[in-house]
Amino acid sequence: MLRGRNRWFQVFSTISGGVLFLFLVAPIFMSIVGSATGFPEALSDPRITNSLYLSFYCGALATLFSLLLGIPLAYLLSRYSFKGRVILDSLIDLPILIPHNAAGIALLFLFGPRGSFGGFFSNLGISFMDTVAGIVLAMSFVSAPYMVRSAQDAFESISHDMEDAASNLGASPSRVFMDISLPLAARGIVSGCMLTWARAVSEFGAIMVLAYYPKTAPVLLFDVLMGEGLGKAMPITGLLLITGLLILFGFRSIREMFRN
Repeated sequence: MLRGRNRWFQVFSTISGGVLFLFLVAPIFMSIVGSATGFPEALSDPRITNSLYLSFYCGALATLFSLLLGIPLAYLLSRYSFKGRVILDSLIDLPILIPHNAAGIALLFLFGPRGSFGGFFSNLGISFMDTVAGIVLAMSFVSAPYMVRSAQDAFESISHDMEDAASNLGASPSRVFMDISLPLAARGIVSGCMLTWARAVSEFGAIMVLAYYPKTAPVLLFDVLMGEGLGKAMPITGLLLITGLLILFGFRSIREMFRN
């Protein structure tokens, strides 16, 4: 009787999982196939190639920014208890939860020409309105939580015994972090880079508000869809999907290298 129940559960899991898999994969696959004939024309359009390059370039900068600042914060949250830790830990996820056009407005209010930080940076010759710096800022804001959470989970999975042993042998906290904690958390950090980059490249709402120009690929895609129709927008969609998949597969290959 138990075996029969297990069999029915396996059948149900297979069917329900297959339906969800098709729901997630079919639109991507069909979009790529349906837009393939327009790839040559799209690849010869400087608007499209420039916007793709800009998206991937700014996404890489946002990932690097999130990596450099997110790793220390993730380690702090995973290893130390302090007053206000729960509040700090909760607020990190806020950019994920709020509408991203609202995130763009918040960034514009703070980093715009009349904002508190915007005025300061303007005196240094740095502007976030319609600049690459603004695109990177918007991408970093919405994607950095993924880096922090992935790194935090990776650090929390490390046994404290190895770190304690190194400390007892005279290693400084920075040496323990660089020689033990960071290498052991490398696979989770690489996963965080992958998620951060993917989220940064796909950002639309915050960039539209803060840095409409120069146009990233999602912004250009929206403009083409509204101004030239679905037929012209499909090749851009297909190219975004293909290049995104190739880079994500590359990230996963690197992550498997850390596993081995």
